[in-house]
Amino acid sequence: MSTPSSRPSYAAVLRVPHARRTFAAALVGRLSYGTVSLALMLSLTRSTGSYAVAGLVMALFGATSVFLSPYRASLVDRHGPRRALLPMALLYAALLCVLAEACRRPGTPEAVLAVTAALAGACTPPLGPTMRAVWARLLPDRALLQRAYSLDGVAEELLFVSGPLLVGALVAVAPPVAGVVLSAVLVAAGTLAFVTSPMTAAPGPDGRQKNDGPAPKGRAEGRVRALLQPVVVAAAVGVSVSAVDLLVVAYAGERDLGDGAVAWVLAALSAGSAVGGLVNGAVAWSSPTRARLPFFAAGLGLCLVAAGLAPGLGTLVPAVMCAGLFVAPALTTAYLIADEGAAPGFRVRAGAWCNTAVNAGGSAGAAAVGLLVERLPLPVCFAVSGAVAAAAALVPGHRRGGPARRAGLISRRRSRASRPSRPSRQRLPSRASRRSRVSGRP
Repeated sequence: MSTPSSRPSYAAVLRVPHARRTFAAALVGRLSYGTVSLALMLSLTRSTGSYAVAGLVMALFGATSVFLSPYRASLVDRHGPRRALLPMALLYAALLCVLAEACRRPGTPEAVLAVTAALAGACTPPLGPTMRAVWARLLPDRALLQRAYSLDGVAEELLFVSGPLLVGALVAVAPPVAGVVLSAVLVAAGTLAFVTSPMTAAPGPDGRQKNDGPAPKGRAEGRVRALLQPVVVAAAVGVSVSAVDLLVVAYAGERDLGDGAVAWVLAALSAGSAVGGLVNGAVAWSSPTRARLPFFAAGLGLCLVAAGLAPGLGTLVPAVMCAGLFVAPALTTAYLIADEGAAPGFRVRAGAWCNTAVNAGGSAGAAAVGLLVERLPLPVCFAVSGAVAAAAALVPGHRRGGPARRAGLISRRRSRASRPSRPSRQRLPSRASRRSRVSGRP
């Protein structure tokens, strides 16, 4: 169903049959993830009158959502989006509505709120990993896939910026629980439109190779090694980015700059990430993805170290924007590497592991920096957060090998050695092609 193009571009990606409808539907559903956190936090604080209780309930909601993500992704891999994703989304939406009703009623026991939130988080549908798996299956052309992943990553970045703004506008005229209900409607409607698209219904190669049993030991070890580098880098990026949020607040408070300054700095981070993602996707890279990933991680780390040395807001904003230039490229490249190393029938899970790493790293980074910022000077805290990303750049990349590895790379190497006259162009669509598959997301 992909359409080849002599000059691949973002427009060419959206000209693929049904791509615009499918991508738009996925974005509608994923917008729910940008609205639900703030709406739920506001609803819980108003209902319980306690930040501690609200924080605990939100932590349970986030924990079950993050750490059960690979399991939910495995259901999509095994049963397909229609059979797994839609029931998940409808149950998630229903539980959000129950949670909204519980918050609306004063005196609801805290245990009821906690259990309902944990159950809702456990049902969060993996729309992002599934959309990226659809892109990878339908776009064998590496240049088109590079742009599709970049477009996906930048769009997701913007969703998490616009989501809280949408909730802020809504709570100005309605109670916060309306934001929770809106999140439920978005995920249900978006997922329904997504799974009914012909792009997700197309049989594709992964659908014929299901995971019917445990993988042999060597094969499983190969998958783990292939995922090590992208997962570690994704986690490090999550740590560093979440650290920036808190460090910027501390920076502004230390210099009496006000909350407006914080908003500008964090907007610069998001803007830099969006620009970096678009540029990364448009470049025709000659180096392989596993070679580029350490460069992006190290660039993020060095920029954060430099941001800690900024004497004022005028230098902090460009330093943080430069750090943002590496965020989306690092994450989208991590997703590409995870997909390249994924066996048929494991694509959604591979992406979900990177998703889990980013979110878990974000939680860990916020907690760790919250402790450090009270004990160390801010430049040191910036340096520590940057060092995490720089250290991740040292993790070696491993290609998935063994008998389970797709035969493309092996046959390519043999053809170069023993049959040099065979045209190499016919090898380009194979998964093991040495041309890079850059960018995308999370």
